[in-house]
Amino acid sequence: MYLIEPIRHGKRITDGAVALAMQVYVQQTIFLDDDILFPYYCDPKVEIGKYQNAIIEVNQDYLKKHNIPVVRRDTGGGAVYVDSGAVNICYLINDNGIFGDFARTYKPAMKALQHLGVSEIKMSGRNDLVINDKKVSGAAMTKVNDRIYGGYSLLLDVDYDAMENVLRPNIKKIESKGIKSVRSRVGNIRDYLSDSYQSVSIEEFKNLIVCQLLDIESINQAKRYELTEEDWQAIDLLAEQKYKNWDWNYGNSPQYSYKRDGRFAAGTVEVQLEIKKGHITNCKFYGDFFGKSDLSQIENALVGTKMKEEVVRNKLQAFDLKDYFGSLKQEELVELLFG
Repeated sequence: MYLIEPIRHGKRITDGAVALAMQVYVQQTIFLDDDILFPYYCDPKVEIGKYQNAIIEVNQDYLKKHNIPVVRRDTGGGAVYVDSGAVNICYLINDNGIFGDFARTYKPAMKALQHLGVSEIKMSGRNDLVINDKKVSGAAMTKVNDRIYGGYSLLLDVDYDAMENVLRPNIKKIESKGIKSVRSRVGNIRDYLSDSYQSVSIEEFKNLIVCQLLDIESINQAKRYELTEEDWQAIDLLAEQKYKNWDWNYGNSPQYSYKRDGRFAAGTVEVQLEIKKGHITNCKFYGDFFGKSDLSQIENALVGTKMKEEVVRNKLQAFDLKDYFGSLKQEELVELLFG
């Protein structure tokens, strides 16, 4: 099995979108004489499944405040928060009837963790690993070009406060046709490692797991495939065009609708929106405010607009809101729509 890591000019890349682009690029363009393993850890990110609604799954206010990106992967499954306290083990293997068999793909990881002293590890449900009924890993996979592309996270000790806040959606009164994540109690692996590994760094933990998976004694013994500068240029382009692109991460969300209301000095304002592919398809305002202009002008102007704060804000700049909502301020309306 070849080892491919997000290392460029000797420097580890910790951008989660780039790590994902690297894997997909290899999946689509590089065919070797053996299977491939992609281990990585990254800066904080929320990774959502292919069929999920980005708005439903995460707390947008928290993401914005802490500058945490959402990245949509090409495989199914649920939303997961990862940071530099988690090792992500991804793989590209020949299809030998393993598709959908998470028990088989998890077996080497469980063996590796047991080698490090984690005796209580076991599978739970379809695609999770748990320790004492607390989830420490979730897995996903898909099939492309007769190869299985998948992976799982190993939560060594991520920022659990951030995880709890990030995966707690803050949109009220929302209905979605997307697949929602099932929340589980989450734990960490570090507490269950043997004493000799209690102070292990994330880099050391990654190397220990990889050595067990590849059945080698030192990471230096790994059979590596080194990405060329041409490979990296293509990976950069894929990351920018897809995995860092709003249209893929948010615009690809399933159709949804929501209703928000708030009370302001201008009166009560309620908005009902229909969203499809990240764009507003229907917009209606209601309330007991006083305005002298036809609200349908703003409603019609917002139809077709990206459900993205700066885009909507710019669209509203064309209107003097006091003519439509009385004393309601633009910031108040934007907060109602996105807060």
